[in-house]
Amino acid sequence: MVRQMLHAGYERAPLPPVRQESPSQTPPASVDQPAKSQPAKAQKKPAAKQRDPFFDNAKYLTIVLVGIGHAWDPLRSDSRTAEALYFVLYTFHMPAFIIISGYLSRSFEGKPKQVQRLVTGVVVPYLAIQFAYTYFMRWANDDPDREFHFQEPGFALWFLCALFLWRLTTPLWKSLRWPMPVALAIGAAASVTPTISSDLNLMRVAQFLPFFVLGLQLRPEHFKLVKRKQARYLAVPVTLCTMVFAYWAVPRMSKAWFLHDKAAADMHVPSWAGAVMYLALFGCGLVMTACFLSWVPRRLMWFTPLGAGTLYAYLLHIFFIQSSRQFDWYEMDWVDHPLSRVAITLLAAAMMTVLCTPWVTRMFKFIIEPKMDWFFKRDPGAIARRREAGKPASHRKK
Repeated sequence: MVRQMLHAGYERAPLPPVRQESPSQTPPASVDQPAKSQPAKAQKKPAAKQRDPFFDNAKYLTIVLVGIGHAWDPLRSDSRTAEALYFVLYTFHMPAFIIISGYLSRSFEGKPKQVQRLVTGVVVPYLAIQFAYTYFMRWANDDPDREFHFQEPGFALWFLCALFLWRLTTPLWKSLRWPMPVALAIGAAASVTPTISSDLNLMRVAQFLPFFVLGLQLRPEHFKLVKRKQARYLAVPVTLCTMVFAYWAVPRMSKAWFLHDKAAADMHVPSWAGAVMYLALFGCGLVMTACFLSWVPRRLMWFTPLGAGTLYAYLLHIFFIQSSRQFDWYEMDWVDHPLSRVAITLLAAAMMTVLCTPWVTRMFKFIIEPKMDWFFKRDPGAIARRREAGKPASHRKK
């Protein structure tokens, strides 16, 4: 029964992708030709484009890692091993999520329907959750005068601001001859510019931009490379070496490098060192993302339908994570037990899994994916086409 309910939500639109128009759909019958003269196949309703389980699996696994990373944060100071695992996780989990977001945004061209989807699927959820988050922090932090800073994203909400700006500029990146060098130049420049405003968390928007632009450039054949058996085998020693290096780097490196929310000057290093470090972490992020994707299942799994609910998990887990901070959950005695980190990891994974389920998505759909047809003008061209399609063939213009 649970399996059936999970699959019931599989046809929903996921977080990162634009709602794409299937290129395989058969074009409508010409208005200059009677319907009878059209081929039989053209008169049949085209089948809906099937979703690729690989990407839904990848989105689910990355959103689980996001929750685990946030749950691990308070545990880092007590264990060098936990800090090293934290470093490894933050090397790739957001880059992987952003690359997939970019790949699934390739069809964005700024069409009215796409812009409407961008508003209802990104802007409205951001405003709603930021509003709720402010009230939550007023209560949890005993701060009744906390202001509504909609220009300053609350915990983890920076991604929606970034996704809005990245997707809005997608036509620009698709028109450039060398989009990746330009995006990398912007990211590197941001890493050495401490005067960038904190509004909309533009520092992160700029520094994570190359991953999104890379996703726009990728094609299905590129993902076939990481799906090879050789790639899975190669990912094992690469990941082990990364963990060893991360363990060595713990006392020598700050986690702020992985968050990409500060400039080099804010971390008290020369600008040239900040730019070099930024480019090095970009390369590490690509390598570890490839390792991660090589292990993502390519077939339908029990969690595949949950990949369509990643936006819900991302936005709703904020309140659970902040509750653990504000109400000192990590101060409880059992957290000091050596097995506590394993238990917290499993609890975080379970939390993100539940928040992706159709039960949760149906409950919060009116906030996170509202239709809002009343808010936008109706497209006269679309109305005319629907009216023309509904007319009998004898009444159509010959």
